[in-house]
Amino acid sequence: MSPAAVAPPLSRTKRFVIAAVSAINDAACRSDGTVNRRLVSLLDARVAASAKPFRGVRTADVPVDLSRDLWFRLFVPSSVSEGERLPVIVFFHGGGFAFLSPDSYLFDDVCRRICRTAHALVVSVNYRLAPEHRCPAQYEDGVHVLRFLDGGGLLYADPSAADLADLSSCFLVGDSAGGNIVHHVARRWAADADGGWKKVRLAGMVLIQPYFGGEERTAAELRLVGAPLVSVERTDWLWRAFLPEGADRDHEASNVFGPRAVGELEEALPAAMVVVGGFDPLQDWQRRYYKGLRARGKSARLVEYPEAFHSFYAFPDLKQSTVLMEEIKGFVDSHRPRKEEDGERNGGGGDKHSNIEEW
Repeated sequence: MSPAAVAPPLSRTKRFVIAAVSAINDAACRSDGTVNRRLVSLLDARVAASAKPFRGVRTADVPVDLSRDLWFRLFVPSSVSEGERLPVIVFFHGGGFAFLSPDSYLFDDVCRRICRTAHALVVSVNYRLAPEHRCPAQYEDGVHVLRFLDGGGLLYADPSAADLADLSSCFLVGDSAGGNIVHHVARRWAADADGGWKKVRLAGMVLIQPYFGGEERTAAELRLVGAPLVSVERTDWLWRAFLPEGADRDHEASNVFGPRAVGELEEALPAAMVVVGGFDPLQDWQRRYYKGLRARGKSARLVEYPEAFHSFYAFPDLKQSTVLMEEIKGFVDSHRPRKEEDGERNGGGGDKHSNIEEW
């Protein structure tokens, strides 16, 4: 492969899809900082929830706070043993804080695959979008959903799923902007972990190509000009739409270990798995995040896919996408609370398509 390559070899169909998504998103992001939601709807195909299992998973939409359109899509495996308790994965979708939803076809499919592979309940959160709702609205919505689960809300919304849910094995998972939300929601949970929660215990967090940034232009951002989906022009626009008015990209929401970071990480912040792609312009920020966790004494694992571009997991026919699902399963299985007699935890099973730096 040429040293100047900014993307792995892709089929003509994938190149067309990526080009179409990029063009519509660019057109929808107006110069006045607003989003053309009507134009976005042309691209964002929606999928209804279904009580009838499809590909081994049933779904239901659960309202949390209709006054702010806060709800989640619940994914439940259709094959469960009698008396079995399942881990709960709270998922935050990507889209630059400004686009998409749990009922978007893309994320309905991703969460269905996570549910089926990890054999877990998945709670996919419909948080408020920027620029109509700026930071920290998205983080507040994430915490609100955790409070809903902690207060027994699932019992009233879906009693059969509530019987399966092991809230002591709760994981936060998110891709891109959703990975950013994972970090900030986990910190808010951890700040109140000593007595502030009745049932929800965060056992781990998975940040898939998380959307972090700063005022600096990193080597990857400068090198990977023309990479699929992500460019500094797009990310700059999205940061302006999301961050508080007047803030720059060194705000703690984006540059979490940057010059304006405030306070130490909470002791209860759970172990993390950070996923990085070799053709993602955001990769330097993602590695800095991983190193920042480790430097602060936190348990963290870096999983790298050298041939992966941003949002590669949305294409189920890509080998790396399948491997990632297995990595998520391995992380969840190895971090569920266990009785002492269960012995040592086993990690996820790596693959030749990924490079893994251990804890």
